[in-house]
Amino acid sequence: MTQEELDALMAGGLDDFDDEIIDEPKANEIQEEVKIEDEDLALEEEYKSYRPDSRKSWPPPPPTEDHKVVNQLDDVTRDSEVKATELLEKIETMMDYFATAEKIIKTFKKSVQNQVDLFTTLNEKFPNVNKFSEALEDCKNQLSSIDEALDNLAMGQDEAMMAMDAMQYQDIHRQKIERVINVMRALSKYMNSLFEGRIDDEKRVSSAVHIEGDSTADLVTNDDIEALIASLGKK
Repeated sequence: MTQEELDALMAGGLDDFDDEIIDEPKANEIQEEVKIEDEDLALEEEYKSYRPDSRKSWPPPPPTEDHKVVNQLDDVTRDSEVKATELLEKIETMMDYFATAEKIIKTFKKSVQNQVDLFTTLNEKFPNVNKFSEALEDCKNQLSSIDEALDNLAMGQDEAMMAMDAMQYQDIHRQKIERVINVMRALSKYMNSLFEGRIDDEKRVSSAVHIEGDSTADLVTNDDIEALIASLGKK
């Protein structure tokens, strides 16, 4: 029902309205309304498919300080940079520990190697002395364990270096996020500039609800019509 029909209803009373509501709509009008409803349902389903999750509330949260996208991206780049720097410092400290441990083990290896040379000489001169041969075997086992420990330290250093190389990607990710922020800010400034006006919004007249030529089907709801009828009946 249009605004003009509603005004005519209020001016003519309930008699004219009763005559209008008794007449049934034509078949083609009913089919057109059903077609429009089907199209609206199809558009609504298509719209839901583009939303991240149609079960969640819509619209998204208001643009408060906690929900501003650029602020959140700035927080991500800042916090990730801080944590990445801390992690790189920890890895460098680990590398220092590895180097110190390697230096100590190499010194110990040199001492064990001297013992191997000594017991080798003693075992050759006194082959019948079991203590010399046992000590020589024990020193050789220690030397083998030291070499294994040095190999593990070397692999640990390699893994730490690969971790440092992997952390360099954090800087690349930060640069990508900053580029997204700059594009978003540029678009925001462009849109604000595009929609600027010479008149302040407070000084503008209010927009009309209905303008001649609009294709709006019903300007008032059924509840509004029933309330209007009830108020007219009381008069």
